[in-house]
Amino acid sequence: MDIIKILQTELSLKPKQVKNTIELIDEGNTIPFIARYRKEATGSLSDEVLRDFNERLEYLRNLEAKKEQVIESIKEQEALTPELKAKIEKATTITQVDDLYLPYRPKRRTRAIIAKEKGLEPLANLILAQEEDIDPLEQAKEYISEEKGVETAQDALDGAKDIIAEIISDNADYRSYIRDFTFNKGRIVTKARNDEESTVFDMYYDYDEEVKSIPGHRILAINRGEKEKVLSVKIEISEDDVYRYLGNKIIKCNFDNIIVVIKEVIEDAYKRLIAPAIEREIRNMLTEKAEDGALIVFRQNLNQLLMQAPIQNRVVLGVDPAYRTGCKIAVVDGTGKKLDDTVIFPTPPRNEIEKSERILMNLIEKYDVDLIAIGNGTASRESEKFVADMIKKIDKTIHYVIVNEAGASVYSASKLAAEEFPKDDVGVRSAVSIARRIQDPLAELVKIDPKSIGVGQYQHDMNQKRLEETLGGVVEDTVNSVGVDINTASVSLLEYVAGIKKSVARNIVLYREENGKFQRRTQIKKVKGLGPKAFEQSAGFLRIMDGSNPLDRTGIHPESYLATEDLLKELGYNKDDISSNQTKDISKKINDISSISEKLDIGEITLNDILKELEKPGRDPREDMEKPILHSEVLEIKDLEEGMILKGTVRNIVDFGAFVDIGVHQDGLVHISKMAERYIKHPLDVVSVGDIVEVKVISVDVERSKIGLSMVI
Repeated sequence: MDIIKILQTELSLKPKQVKNTIELIDEGNTIPFIARYRKEATGSLSDEVLRDFNERLEYLRNLEAKKEQVIESIKEQEALTPELKAKIEKATTITQVDDLYLPYRPKRRTRAIIAKEKGLEPLANLILAQEEDIDPLEQAKEYISEEKGVETAQDALDGAKDIIAEIISDNADYRSYIRDFTFNKGRIVTKARNDEESTVFDMYYDYDEEVKSIPGHRILAINRGEKEKVLSVKIEISEDDVYRYLGNKIIKCNFDNIIVVIKEVIEDAYKRLIAPAIEREIRNMLTEKAEDGALIVFRQNLNQLLMQAPIQNRVVLGVDPAYRTGCKIAVVDGTGKKLDDTVIFPTPPRNEIEKSERILMNLIEKYDVDLIAIGNGTASRESEKFVADMIKKIDKTIHYVIVNEAGASVYSASKLAAEEFPKDDVGVRSAVSIARRIQDPLAELVKIDPKSIGVGQYQHDMNQKRLEETLGGVVEDTVNSVGVDINTASVSLLEYVAGIKKSVARNIVLYREENGKFQRRTQIKKVKGLGPKAFEQSAGFLRIMDGSNPLDRTGIHPESYLATEDLLKELGYNKDDISSNQTKDISKKINDISSISEKLDIGEITLNDILKELEKPGRDPREDMEKPILHSEVLEIKDLEEGMILKGTVRNIVDFGAFVDIGVHQDGLVHISKMAERYIKHPLDVVSVGDIVEVKVISVDVERSKIGLSMVI
């Protein structure tokens, strides 16, 4: 199997791109480093493509290893033929290899193995050969043996049938055909275990759909319903068509006595051995495919959430709403440092409105607060109304914003939060986290397990290892695309920088505390545990904003510093011009990029990246993202009317639509059919998490707290 050729075809790449990328991965380079600093070698493959490439490369290598293992095992059994070896070597999936290995795989004591131990294999071979017009039951009398536990002719015949059934079941060609037939012609059927009990799975109480066309989100919903013992699930196909196929393949004679026995065996082999295994395989395949689709949504949603524009240098008052235990309040300065905290009770059951107002007004005046961040959890609507009413009484402009607090409680109860705020309770920590999410969403959200951020469907029902790897990759790619200020970054942020492990991230912070701010990138090499490879991988992503070398604040890698200095000299600049923003139009001075590239002995792609960095040194790509909507008054669901046009923020995207925050406690749903006038395959084709969109209210159900929205206005 030519892995390079397969990757080239599947990912539409050139042989050189594939070869170079494999070499870079095998050398231990990280995906962010390859994507950003080895574009010449990969042909500018994105981090997303590189992660897919790496995953597929790993699968193909595992497939090759599996083939070698299977061939060796069959060889040891002295059963390997040239034809079988060729089939194994040509297999393109692990499933195909497993099918071919099935007859030779060491088995537990099956009915067929027990029958063979009783000496019944010759009888099975005689029947299956179909060369003589025999009466199988008469022939079976010869195999009666009290010593071997075969008491009657029927016992002998049943044992022989078990052997034949396993032979049929182990046939790779039969399995492959039946698997394809089941997938293309089968229907997935669900029933309620108790149809008198209403649940969220009502629509699946008596439901069936084609296996080949069922959408991923329905598979995940059905899986959950089955797991919660609400639904029973099975795949149904025309069994007669399967029996006909197997009969045509197996029956070679016109002897009625033999045909009757073989037909019985075919039915037993299918129902007892083949069908359950094929159903498991197909359902696993459907689940994997559904997870693939869900992971794409998770990946894009999380990326957009992490890339939200920060609102920096603002004193923020964070509110973690609650009823009985009160609203936890925390004030943080422009750097995210906690200045003060308290608890107020403006919500039921205590409703201490006036007292709560006095406390907040004092904090606002004392710390010059101009932005209030309110978590969107329990008691959020009541807290929002309280805040909106209060700011009308204050003689200065104050806005509030509703913050998605998913994962805040996870962070507040974590070891990390306890280390950061050892004297504060979980409520205060949560309020701090909510406030910081507005100031710098990325820096705060990296402290939380990505699975807990809540940006997709059914994340708890998926393969958790795969979900963790995928979402962790998104966080890593996002952190490195933004860059990290090494002099202010937390351990949580630093450990996502390419090439830096958690222990090294801690050592960076420790070094900073003991020696003061880093003044230049080369100083990073002094950090304990950060060797040459780690420096190579991480240096370009670590920024020093006010150090001794202006290049250290850019995304230019130290390996390109000499070329960059030559470029500056060639075009009449020096390094100090970077700090004074004199290089903002540097690319306009170049008429022929290829000749400059050749003169400096640096690739054109790398040269263009250097020019972009010199034009906007230290630029934060999140600046291009839309800022969150800031409110000064509250809307309630009862205030909504059909036909209203509002602006909102996309909070979450699922396969069937997008949930939009329009300033009401409950997010509204824009169904996929209402997202555009044209047909779209997926909501991600139109919107991303964090987008500001204009929507029209098309339905309001106050009783069920459901809001229908349309982007077709």
